[in-house]
Amino acid sequence: MPGMSSELLVDVSAGIAVLTLNRPAQQNAVTPAMAAELSAALQRCDVEDAIRAVVITGTAPAFCAGADLSNRVGEVSATIEPAPWRVRKPVIAAVNGHAVGIGLALALQCDLRYMAQDAVYGLNQVRRGVLADGYAHWTLPRLVGMANAADIMLTGRTFDGDEAKAMGLANGCLPAGEVLPTALAIAHDIANGAAPLPVALSKRLLWESLGMSPAMVGQLETDLNEHVGKSIDGGEAMAAFRDRRQPNWTGSISEEWPAWDSKGDNQRPSLD
Repeated sequence: MPGMSSELLVDVSAGIAVLTLNRPAQQNAVTPAMAAELSAALQRCDVEDAIRAVVITGTAPAFCAGADLSNRVGEVSATIEPAPWRVRKPVIAAVNGHAVGIGLALALQCDLRYMAQDAVYGLNQVRRGVLADGYAHWTLPRLVGMANAADIMLTGRTFDGDEAKAMGLANGCLPAGEVLPTALAIAHDIANGAAPLPVALSKRLLWESLGMSPAMVGQLETDLNEHVGKSIDGGEAMAAFRDRRQPNWTGSISEEWPAWDSKGDNQRPSLD
């Protein structure tokens, strides 16, 4: 998967796709072209089994300063499809600098966030006469709770990496130069150690579960484990345990993804 354009750099190596927002002179502000390129890259990351994890970052010194308003960009977020939380691989945001507006919303859509300590973060859209978008009203309360989400979104104020870590928004708060190496280390650990299909299903269930009853979550865990047990890597897990060796995961998310019945008495959410 070669680099798609000068606005988005794409590098795939050792099972890791690194997607780099690349408009440094504009602090990587999002344009429709960048959003389209990011959408295409995320789609390929979702379907290509060779890619085990994804890292989204920005060309220094910023991560993403929001939408490029010079071109009268509207709700750019609506054009990023699939959203990172829909991609069936772990997506890690290496937030190496300032992230505001849709830039921060993009990071919130990822599964893990490692953030620069001294950067500026915020969802400041209300100070510009509009609402935060990019699923921010859905992702932010899940991560930081209603009180913190209301504080951030209703005031439009900014905050730093230390506060982001303290409220649970960031998985790690680091000097800017350490953000990408840390994210890459986590990505390689996932790619080399975890079975792809269970990771993908666990990710999807994590994002979906807060809208489910405990009983539904418990049943899905049972059903999905039964499905995984019959998969290629399910057999490999048993063989590796028996032989006392590290497993060699070769399963295919694209070919082994389950289809779940969402009709009838035992309603289950669709995972496809």
